[in-house]
Amino acid sequence: MTVAASVACMDLADLTTLRLGGPARAVIDATTEQHLVEAVRVADEAGDPLLLVGGGSNLVVADRGVDGTVVRVLTRGIAVDADACSGATVTVAAGEPWDGFVAHAVEHGFVGVEALSGIPGSTGATPIQNVGAYGQDVAQTIASVRTYDRYDRRLRTFAAADCGFGYRHSRFKAEPQRYVVLSVTFLLALGDLGAPVAYGELARTLGIDVGERAPAASVRDAVLALRRGKGMVLDPDDRDTWSAGSFFTNPLLTPEQAEALPADAPRFAQPDGSVKTSAAWLIDHAGFAKGHGGDGVSLSTKHVLALTNRGSGTTAGLLDLAREVRAGVQQAYGITLVNEPVLIGCTI
Repeated sequence: MTVAASVACMDLADLTTLRLGGPARAVIDATTEQHLVEAVRVADEAGDPLLLVGGGSNLVVADRGVDGTVVRVLTRGIAVDADACSGATVTVAAGEPWDGFVAHAVEHGFVGVEALSGIPGSTGATPIQNVGAYGQDVAQTIASVRTYDRYDRRLRTFAAADCGFGYRHSRFKAEPQRYVVLSVTFLLALGDLGAPVAYGELARTLGIDVGERAPAASVRDAVLALRRGKGMVLDPDDRDTWSAGSFFTNPLLTPEQAEALPADAPRFAQPDGSVKTSAAWLIDHAGFAKGHGGDGVSLSTKHVLALTNRGSGTTAGLLDLAREVRAGVQQAYGITLVNEPVLIGCTI
């Protein structure tokens, strides 16, 4: 078959929510699963460096760009098999915009992803990071992930139990060059009420207690409002949303490390015995206020966990800011923050 037509020398700044990143040698738009697999296979056989881009919301690309081929995952499709007894089995193409799928689920009475509203990017990216927010993560509802295995050059489907899901982690993230996500299948309950609300801030916004339920549409509206207030819903006119979302993951600490934190530091016990704390709290209390930075790049004026491009930024400047914040937290608390976005052609 013929691989989808490519565009030469396109800036990755045009394909990422940070609006940063230099050119790629070629960009291929893969609009079908067959095109996607074939484009990846051809690049691999040629030994051509390859970057897959969905929504571009979790990428930090070097100013010099990518010396290789970029494949844009633009596949679409939502297939539903639902009945009153077993719920809805929903298979979503990797390129389907994530928030569009969440809106579709809420509209059709599919329960379990409503608290993940407003997250930018594509559905295929969600199992890689085990995307989560406001007390939900995709591992809670994923039934299986269909992939192309670049090492074995074959299609492989993984049941959720075989995906290695953890906090912002999966087997797909552990081997980032191996698997191309083609589609994700979710098992969702049916009903008007969302899943029990597990996050205090969201529960307070809804006027309920943690563990209680609210209409899924109300949960979605509340999450969108909370995210907008933090600059976490994409808006071309709001530079606080020119980001890669939360730049650092919340640290997982030993009980001894958690005990050494100030008394008012957030602590969340985890099933494995570790203790999660808040990266945003650490950044704020290490002396980095909202808006910290220069004209080109800064922390968001709404939320210290987002590093933003103010319109004239560079990736080099953004990474310098990330290093400054990481070093400050390390000096103040002895904790090394870990970046959440994927760094392409650069490091911090």
